[in-house]
Amino acid sequence: MLLQKAALRRMDMRFLILPPVVLVVTAIVMVLLNQYVPLAQLWESPYRWSGIVVLLIGLGIAQWHARLFHRLETNIDTFGEPGSLTRQGLFAVTRNPMYLGFIIALTGLAVCLGSLAPFLATLCFALLVNFWYIPVEERNMQRKFGQVYLDYKAEVRRWL
Repeated sequence: MLLQKAALRRMDMRFLILPPVVLVVTAIVMVLLNQYVPLAQLWESPYRWSGIVVLLIGLGIAQWHARLFHRLETNIDTFGEPGSLTRQGLFAVTRNPMYLGFIIALTGLAVCLGSLAPFLATLCFALLVNFWYIPVEERNMQRKFGQVYLDYKAEVRRWL
């Protein structure tokens, strides 16, 4: 019984640190920072609307590749066992199109908000992705796919 409760707690905590959850939390923090600690207004309203386009492009990229994973029946869980290695879609030019989409979306939100503080939150999210999520995934990919993954890694850049 205690082991089951501990396992459930671990699963709950793991859910809280999954990238989509952290993405939503970052977006909320960005809005709050913009409201209460904007630091500096970067541009006025007419230009801020262009951020919606950037935000939608980012979400579209992330969703496109999440659907690709679903179609390929591969695991999308950052901390789970990788299901397959693909070069389809933007995986041909970046090893992390979903994260790239998330960062583009947050950048679009920061443009919409129009102040400096949201960009700092976007930077924090990008650093978290680059130095924590991606290394975990890359270790799992290398462990499962070995030289095939190392060849892919040598041919395709992490970002662009």
